[in-house]
Amino acid sequence: MAQVEATTERTIAADAETVFDALADYTGTRAKLLPEHFSEYEVREGGDGEGTLVHWKLQATSKRIRDCLLEVSEPTDGQLVEKDRNSSMVTTWTVTPAGEKQSRVVVSTVWNGAGGIGGFFEKTFAPKGLGRIYDAVLDKLAAEVGK
Repeated sequence: MAQVEATTERTIAADAETVFDALADYTGTRAKLLPEHFSEYEVREGGDGEGTLVHWKLQATSKRIRDCLLEVSEPTDGQLVEKDRNSSMVTTWTVTPAGEKQSRVVVSTVWNGAGGIGGFFEKTFAPKGLGRIYDAVLDKLAAEVGK
């Protein structure tokens, strides 16, 4: 199995604290940021950053749906890590200042991919598809915090 990684980043016109707080708000803001690829969103524990347990289904393609149960941690300032209890998938959100009233948001997801020819296609195409999904999330985030 090869590790598969998808990374997307964006500069957002809001300070880092505002952006981070929006991402960490699983009971409010986060649900508003999710595009149609996400369904069955439910906060099961916590709801604000560290200690949150959140569920959703991610439909990356018409045939591929991941049932995700994510434990949220904050290992360092400005960083949220979502570890899926149902797979090897880990998503890290990093928010850093990028000038006056600007932030840089980097979202990176890694998981253990399939082997063989299926793994080749997964490693080739999955990062692009997931990148498009996270671009949509970052578009909504920019609109939400730029109010």
